[in-house]
Amino acid sequence: MVTRAGWTVAGTAIVCVAVAATTLLAQRPAGRTGPPEAAAPSGVLTRLPVPVHVTAPAVPPDEVVATYCVRCHNDSLLRGGLSLETFDLSAATERADVSEKMIRKLQAGMMPPPGSRRPDAASLDGLTRALEATLDAAAAARPTPGTRPFPRLNRAEYARAIKDLLDLDVDAATWLPLDQMSANFDNIADEQTLSATLLEAYLNAAADVSRLALGDVNAVTLARTFTNTSYISQHPWDHIEGAPFGTRGGMVVNHIFPADAEYVFELTFTSGDNSRFEDVDISIDGHRVALVKYETGQPGGADGRGAVPMRTDPIVVRAGQHRVAAAFVRLAEGPYEDIIRPHDWSFAGGGSGGAGITTLPHLRDLIIHGPYRATGLSPTSSRNRVFRCRPTAAVEERPCARAILTDLARQAWRRPVSDREIDSLSQFYDLGAAAGGFEVGVRTALEAVLASPHFIFRLERQPVDVAPGTRFPLADVDLASRLSFFLWGTPPDARLRDLAARGALAEPATLEAEARRLLADARADALGWRFAAQWLRLQDVDKVHPDPNFYPDFDDNLAGDMKRETVMFFNDLVRRDRSVLDLYRADYTFLNERLARHYGLSGVSGRQFRRVPYPDATRRGLLGQGSILVQTSMANRTSPVLRGKWVMEVLLGTPPPPPPPLTPTLEEQGDVKDGRTLTTREKLEVHREDPTCNACHRFMDPIGLALDNFDVTGRWRERERGMPLDTRGDFYDGTPVSTPGDLATALLKRPVPLVRTFTENLMSYALGRRVEPADQPAIRAIAGAAEANQYRMSSFILGVVTADAFRHKQADPDPTGDGRR
Repeated sequence: MVTRAGWTVAGTAIVCVAVAATTLLAQRPAGRTGPPEAAAPSGVLTRLPVPVHVTAPAVPPDEVVATYCVRCHNDSLLRGGLSLETFDLSAATERADVSEKMIRKLQAGMMPPPGSRRPDAASLDGLTRALEATLDAAAAARPTPGTRPFPRLNRAEYARAIKDLLDLDVDAATWLPLDQMSANFDNIADEQTLSATLLEAYLNAAADVSRLALGDVNAVTLARTFTNTSYISQHPWDHIEGAPFGTRGGMVVNHIFPADAEYVFELTFTSGDNSRFEDVDISIDGHRVALVKYETGQPGGADGRGAVPMRTDPIVVRAGQHRVAAAFVRLAEGPYEDIIRPHDWSFAGGGSGGAGITTLPHLRDLIIHGPYRATGLSPTSSRNRVFRCRPTAAVEERPCARAILTDLARQAWRRPVSDREIDSLSQFYDLGAAAGGFEVGVRTALEAVLASPHFIFRLERQPVDVAPGTRFPLADVDLASRLSFFLWGTPPDARLRDLAARGALAEPATLEAEARRLLADARADALGWRFAAQWLRLQDVDKVHPDPNFYPDFDDNLAGDMKRETVMFFNDLVRRDRSVLDLYRADYTFLNERLARHYGLSGVSGRQFRRVPYPDATRRGLLGQGSILVQTSMANRTSPVLRGKWVMEVLLGTPPPPPPPLTPTLEEQGDVKDGRTLTTREKLEVHREDPTCNACHRFMDPIGLALDNFDVTGRWRERERGMPLDTRGDFYDGTPVSTPGDLATALLKRPVPLVRTFTENLMSYALGRRVEPADQPAIRAIAGAAEANQYRMSSFILGVVTADAFRHKQADPDPTGDGRR
């Protein structure tokens, strides 16, 4: 039984008799928690808030729970699957998961729920602080950094590791299965299951990548197909980045040519009105190598089945990775008549197909055949990375190979390597060299390097003398990998590896200095396209295809621009070290001409993204960005429910429970009542008449309705189905909200849930594991310290890096129970 952790309830006052808990309370303002300053390792955690006076609550914490919470959370009702009948503050650490849920709901102001009896604000605040201080004191007395199984490189990490090692841009999806998502992220170690099939995939990848990197004059002739989806627009104004200027549509790909040889490029098409002649420009690294004459009058055409494939004559291409573009020569400027799908200036007929259905032909597939009649291997960046030496005599070959393998293994395995390990790799070299000479030997050994568990898995070594279940500091080489994969999404660079090899990285000042160095590098943009994109669920934008009958000008090009807007916006906050609260209140964003035009903003020209100020308060921060609004919509209507749920789940960390079984959707309720077509708001009101549904919808619906002026594609609107929109509602704390600005203001009234949820997700991504109740004291400490630094991004990032859970690990438990492992 855990003692009362120093808390004594006396009348209406709470008296802290534990010295540690007294220190905690004395150093934090209302609503902020975290370990004492003396426990902070370094950096931002030493900048704690200014002490404030602690006001005694009107009602003791245990009495608050018994009077106001047990009414719903009891053994009979079990609201939220939770009973608090036996709640005792002194035993809060015994049920840390329940205590943390209570803190989360209380900090967000969601409990007691709207319409229920509530104690005075001081009593609620006292309960919250008492819970936090009790848990934080226990955590300070016994730090628990947590455990995780060793993670493997996921698709994104594998591709970046190959890029760093061999200067090859590969699509890891060619070999590796889709990564499992957990706690918002694809790098959670205990979700990265292992199987014989998966290990075989890594072995196949190692074999293919080693040949792609070094080339293969004897490569088998193959056909590699690249495909456009039907939702990619190829209209005259849509120039694909990387294609020659003066072209429209098509596609741009990175392709690795295995040898100096001849290659044939094949093209397939969709659509076409059977009357056009189109020229397709095929270029390699910006230089035209062929001009294909395509006549849409051939079989196929506007029925969507396309014309017969077109092929080029054989074209000589040198070995290595090249950018291949196949795009139509642009013949028209400005609007054109499209009789298959309507668009923003035409009343042409509709159709429910993809965005690619148009009178103009679209490129569907680019197929590269080859190699034919290979003649050799030209120097490439990848080959130069590998062959750091070139033997001029047979006696020099093996020493040169060992030097090459030493460099490759050090970088690929992210640590120093022993002579014994190089001896093992040299055996693979010997096998390959015996079959095909020096280059084949190196290629065989490179395959072994890439197939090694030391490359595939991010192994973190546990000291042999550490007691089971105890805490130990990570080795410097493992800390280097944690830091680099967190901030760059890639293996550590030479400087990090050198510091780790010398045992100098773990020193707190050095670790913080290196974190700042990595943040100042352009590679830190990975925080946007890896961390922020997954936390904000930008991948869900691709799951929504707005109905072209109602939103004919939306396509995957625009969806991609929206995701890019959000990633650039987040990275700008990191780069300029802005407040995390700017995510909700920023009066600017990043747009190109098409996205600005879609939002109704003028004065933006060209395809390049740039920072654009908003002219008014219609849009602010994330809640005005298309990537968020599209993913929280249905194909043919907005969804206040999805938008409200997204805010509660992603931003506040308080997801509503799933709907009860057999709950009808809004579509199943029907659109008509008393002979009149209902608006979305009216259908929600009917839905909330069911008390079971109302319990959750009273939280979600006002949030979503405040965003309902944004349509499915993120455009501003004033009417729905000809009816004026009514977006009025009350936030769950009673604040009236009817606009996105009102919603942002209501959220920012309580910044603590916002910043803690951000910190929790940042820590989960950095650690590669789900956050546990034992991590919450550290999360409170980081968020509390960041408040004293105006919630700057660096405070959160450096707070995570210097946190105990990032620098330490918990030893595996004793499986025998008698001290033996």
